[in-house]
Amino acid sequence: MPVLNRRKFIKDNLLAGFLMATNPSGLIHPDPKNHSSSPDWRPEKKFGFSLGLASYTFRAFSLEQTIAMTLRLGLEKLVLKDFHLPLTSSPSEIKAAATRVRAAGLDLYGCGVVYLEKPEEVEQAFFYARAAELRMIIASPDPVLLPLIEKKTRETGIFLAIHNHGPGDRFYPTPADAYNRIKNLDGRLGLCLDIGHATRAGIDPSDAARKFCDRLLDIHLKDVSSASREGQTVEIGRGVIDIKKFLRTIVELKYRGTLAFEFEKDEKDPLPGLAESVGYVRGLIS
Repeated sequence: MPVLNRRKFIKDNLLAGFLMATNPSGLIHPDPKNHSSSPDWRPEKKFGFSLGLASYTFRAFSLEQTIAMTLRLGLEKLVLKDFHLPLTSSPSEIKAAATRVRAAGLDLYGCGVVYLEKPEEVEQAFFYARAAELRMIIASPDPVLLPLIEKKTRETGIFLAIHNHGPGDRFYPTPADAYNRIKNLDGRLGLCLDIGHATRAGIDPSDAARKFCDRLLDIHLKDVSSASREGQTVEIGRGVIDIKKFLRTIVELKYRGTLAFEFEKDEKDPLPGLAESVGYVRGLIS
């Protein structure tokens, strides 16, 4: 090892050891002032959309760790999976968890993906969303429940975005399958476009965004290893999705929602791959 590289290696490892000694979780809350002198350093802001996280990414970690890692990446919005706040939680538990997330400076805007197969599960999901003061439920509902869901969206004002799950999904393998079921229903029912699963189903996510932009409520951002059923999540930029084309598309469409990273790879150690993905996307946006 060259002398300078060796010295840097030793220095970096001594620093890492110090950080772990003073903060055993290894989760460092960043100081936003360090990113830029501008009022909001996030490059996505110039286009009017936001970058967030689907907490399924950190399914092996606690809510507190999830909050810390989301902040560390400079993401501003969060969708909670029930790993971090069970749907069966009491109202006080739901409110306490939501307060913790928002007190940390994150916009807790939704929950999901929630699987809805019975009327009582629809009631529970909307109760949960109201207790947490969420604006959106991201879901995969049995289509027979859509009339009830439409009724609940009108009663509560809470949006519901149907998530496409790719080949093998019995109801919504593609964005079109979701769109065709809700296109004549209340406008608060729309799509959560998962670009990875769309690609696995042979659909160009940029084309899907254009076709269904009138109902595009949310986006799950990821990359996959192949445009086939066997495709797996990889770091964004290493897979087959044309991310640059997709970002250009949503800018042209004037999309004003959230691109929520959902990094399904490396369940026990997702932060490095997710950080690479966030950096790659922000580099393209810049």
